Amino acid sequence: MATIYVIIVTYNAMKWAEKCFTSLKSSSLPIKCITIDNGSTDGTQEYIKTHFPEVDFIQASENLGFGKANNLGIEKAYKAGADFFYLMNQDAWIYSDSFQKILEVYSNHPDNSKIGILSPMHLDGSERKLDLHFENYLAKDLRNNRMLSDIYFGEAKEYYEISFVNAAHWCIPRNIIEKIGGFNPYFFHGAEDYEYVNRIIYFGLKTVVCTQSKVVHDTVQSFYKKEPNDKAELLKNKRLSMIMQRETKYLDLNYGYDTKREKTALLSFALKMGAKGNISEYKFYMEQYQYFSKKFKEIEAARKTSKTAQHPFLNL
Repeated sequence: MATIYVIIVTYNAMKWAEKCFTSLKSSSLPIKCITIDNGSTDGTQEYIKTHFPEVDFIQASENLGFGKANNLGIEKAYKAGADFFYLMNQDAWIYSDSFQKILEVYSNHPDNSKIGILSPMHLDGSERKLDLHFENYLAKDLRNNRMLSDIYFGEAKEYYEISFVNAAHWCIPRNIIEKIGGFNPYFFHGAEDYEYVNRIIYFGLKTVVCTQSKVVHDTVQSFYKKEPNDKAELLKNKRLSMIMQRETKYLDLNYGYDTKREKTALLSFALKMGAKGNISEYKFYMEQYQYFSKKFKEIEAARKTSKTAQHPFLNL
């Protein structure tokens, strides 16, 4: 029987801890759980250790962020012989057959060596609708996989290939950990899953969603984690988002990245905006130029590691 390790990173998780960890006990397949706490201050650590002693609990020495903390769990699970690594958010829970249905897809797939990530169907906290973000990810591939038509007419397939799904519920086979590795520590929190999926694509692997497996992700049902207070905050958030998008693009192995070209492009665009008298955009792109001038070497190193290292970003 396959060995499944559930890896959960916690940070002030008391709102969901009972539901999250209790749900694991309902699994029809035996699982083991590793939890990495990033420095909770709400009693999460004591609660888990007291009420769920079966959980292999790791207290991080500092807040490592999402990717680095998950990597600790992946490393430990790998060394313990895990066949599947199930990455699960703290604000999430499963149903009794969630893992069973995922492994059925893997077992029945004609070439499961090409599966990089398996995802269940994500419900929101009400358990009556799909999670808004998950639904948005599915929508981007509907014209290619015809999933909506199949579901509407009661002819849903066991799985569909999709281009992206967030890491709230990821099941990763062992051979993929060996090939793709862990999360890129360049990101503290925010785009780790996009960067990982880009590596999955680069190496010719697939992300599939398993229609018969459902789980819950009780996240905010808005495209803003926190609604901006005013236009100034909205603009700030937009600009921070643009920087992260650029970082994600630079780190994408599918993108024809060249440091000299990117550096020249940023500077040229800033100067162009200045020449047009658009001072706000000039300042913004000069800030990006200065920011990335300090980051280009780190980006180059991360790209090289992703392409050539053995189990990148993991100590195995």
